[in-house]
Amino acid sequence: MRSDRSQSAGLSLKIAAAAGLAFLHLPILLIFVYAFTTEEKSFQWPPPGFTTKWFAVAWNRPDIWQALTLSVKVASIATVIALVLGTLAAAAVARTKFFGREVISLLVILPIALPGIITGIALRSAFSLAEIPFSFWTIILGHATFCVVVVYNNAVARFRRTSGSLIEASMDLGADGFQTFRHVILPNIATALLAGGMLAFALSFDEVIVTTFTAGQQSTLPIWMLEELIRPRQRPVTNVVAMVVVIVTFLPILAAYYLTRDTDQIAGSGK
Repeated sequence: MRSDRSQSAGLSLKIAAAAGLAFLHLPILLIFVYAFTTEEKSFQWPPPGFTTKWFAVAWNRPDIWQALTLSVKVASIATVIALVLGTLAAAAVARTKFFGREVISLLVILPIALPGIITGIALRSAFSLAEIPFSFWTIILGHATFCVVVVYNNAVARFRRTSGSLIEASMDLGADGFQTFRHVILPNIATALLAGGMLAFALSFDEVIVTTFTAGQQSTLPIWMLEELIRPRQRPVTNVVAMVVVIVTFLPILAAYYLTRDTDQIAGSGK
């Protein structure tokens, strides 16, 4: 009797999990379907026909390439800034003890915990007070605020899993600080930094809210997509671009998952 109840509960959980996954991912599948529809003014279901002409239309539109180029540049530079600042902050918090360490850790994480609109309003107010004109660099600064958090979280977790005896042994053997970082610390945190960088790039590439408050007249690819949705013609082009965004953001997240899934053991803790 108990076994039957267990099997029934297990089946119910599987059905609930499948329903939850379908709820999350079916809208994404619809994006892919509508990228091939022959209807260019509305999203009717089922699509009246299928075509691949929208891919050629999207390929030949210079405004798409301009928005894509801007998004890639912003995401790349914001990721580099996040890697430097996030790693330094993680090293300070994980390897040293000082007054207010936990407060600093909280302040580093806070930008990603706050709603994006709060961060966007705060940044816009700060830029206005400082009389900084909205430009390519204000977008980067806005994105770096939450990209740092992603790198910091990955790096601080890896620092805490790396035994301090490795660093002590390196110093005892005559290595200086740079040599210790290059040959001991960096190999142990490299995959965490790579994963953090990939996640930061993905987050920056598809960011909308913070970009809206810091971009001025420029349009990244997600902003371009929002503007295109209100136009009555060639709507499937937006879905084609959305497919690109899904792929560009999904691949780094998938790679980051595989890079960090087997990092439970503390490096240097073996005998």
